[in-house]
Amino acid sequence: MNRAHPLDALRFPLRTAGFVGLTFGMYGLLEVDTALSSAAVRDVVLHTWMRRYGRALLRLWGLDVRAAGPFVGEPARGAAGGGDGAGHYPGRDAAGRGRLFVMNHRSALDIMITLAFFEATVVSRADLAGWPVIGMAARRVGTLFVDRSSRRSGAAVVQAMSSALKGGRGVMVYPEGTTFSGDEVRPFRAGGFAAACRVGAEIVPVGLAYGGAESSYLDESFAAHMARVSRARRIPAALEVGAAIATTDRDVDAVRDESHQAVQALVHRARARLGPDI
Repeated sequence: MNRAHPLDALRFPLRTAGFVGLTFGMYGLLEVDTALSSAAVRDVVLHTWMRRYGRALLRLWGLDVRAAGPFVGEPARGAAGGGDGAGHYPGRDAAGRGRLFVMNHRSALDIMITLAFFEATVVSRADLAGWPVIGMAARRVGTLFVDRSSRRSGAAVVQAMSSALKGGRGVMVYPEGTTFSGDEVRPFRAGGFAAACRVGAEIVPVGLAYGGAESSYLDESFAAHMARVSRARRIPAALEVGAAIATTDRDVDAVRDESHQAVQALVHRARARLGPDI
């Protein structure tokens, strides 16, 4: 039986303090960089700082991400960081349309991985907008908020996703709708796929698996979840990105089903890459 290290109990408050410092520090640097940049490159500036922020969070939480697939399987991986452009999936395709990224959802840590590896606006739960520190950062980077209990909110976010994709912005959706444990990918909600089909945006399937201590965000408060995962010294994870799925002139349900099958296969590949000892 492994003995708890005295530092384990301190990791949550230390990492929380680091998170607050990183968020406000990088927020300030983003605003300075934005003010000094021309309007034409401000989207590039925003995504550069989002990427830096995500990779800093990976290091802070000891996330060792083994990434494979188009764009992300380049030299920069996980906690090791690397150059600003390496290992990062562009948000728009060759025609200038935004890409819809779809990934299984297991933990609050998923957001850090999304920021580090994908040039994308995240679709998130509506109440997050009002959270201290996190809500401020989420609003600044253009997060799309949805209240899943409201049909009006759901319709509005589908329209917002369509507009973002048409305008060349990448969008990340966790289409299971909430977090689950294990490697089974639950049924996908249709909203993101309807938006992609509406504008002919390609869909990029992504599979994620965590190793080591249980990282799933289940029936607990956000603070309890973060306290639990923060006690780990290191959290191994595997990220698998698949081939893009075309949506032009295709049925939404068919695209959703193909995407679900692709993400499930990628999750299994991610689990296999973690190895039997993790």
